[in-house]
Amino acid sequence: MLEIYKFESMTTPCELQLYCDSKEVADSCAVDIMKECKRLEQKYNYYSNDSYLHRVNSRQSNTLDSETKSLLSISKQYYKKTNGLFDITIATLKDIYQSNSIKQIKEEKTKLLEYTGCEHFSIKKNKINFTNEFTKIDFGGLVKEYSVDRAVKIIKKYKIKSALVNFGGDIYAHGRKPNNEKFNIGITNPIKKEEYLFNISIENQALTTSASYERNIKVQDEVYSHIISKDKKSDILSATVVSNSCVQSGVYSTALMCNSMLETKDDTYIIDENLEILR
Repeated sequence: MLEIYKFESMTTPCELQLYCDSKEVADSCAVDIMKECKRLEQKYNYYSNDSYLHRVNSRQSNTLDSETKSLLSISKQYYKKTNGLFDITIATLKDIYQSNSIKQIKEEKTKLLEYTGCEHFSIKKNKINFTNEFTKIDFGGLVKEYSVDRAVKIIKKYKIKSALVNFGGDIYAHGRKPNNEKFNIGITNPIKKEEYLFNISIENQALTTSASYERNIKVQDEVYSHIISKDKKSDILSATVVSNSCVQSGVYSTALMCNSMLETKDDTYIIDENLEILR
């Protein structure tokens, strides 16, 4: 029996497809997942003055709980593995895009670029220490994917054998459908978003897609992608990665948007401006 649950979290539509013989079990599982998503949303909200992350960024507190320490450690590891492309300290540049002047954006970016990079914070025991007053961190490129992986753990706890988690295109397929088919995921045409270019079948795997078309900021005549890069604009339209965890897929799909030549052992599907799949 298929039970579908829809809700919103982290400013994105979320959907759970749970194949379960008991509606009561499915309902309880979905409630626990929604609570977990809300907890993570409140805790790591970059823009909320009441969030745990805000206290860290504003230097009100440098004490880390075990979860945040783990996420920071993982972020440092991926920063190194992606040659600095996946960088949670890119948040240092985030606020400059609220300006209505291209000139001001360029000036502020030049000033703050030297404070980006995970080498600007260190973790010692349960403390985080920054090398300067400017560096900020944002788990925006990680926490939604992390919440998908957390949702899968909850699903497994409830002993549900088949499920699909989809948080705004960050997807995990748990098991197969009851008819023994894999879950079929459509990859969006970056130019015509109402169309799919092709499908990917997955089981016990995560799939994420990063794309320049998702969210943009327009300042004067310049359009900036929500994927902030230290260097040039992306030369591709979207990057899809399939791996064993949503965090892993999300990190590499984001990093590939900054450099499509980045090497990864995961399955990748990179779409260029001619709608050709590069690899």
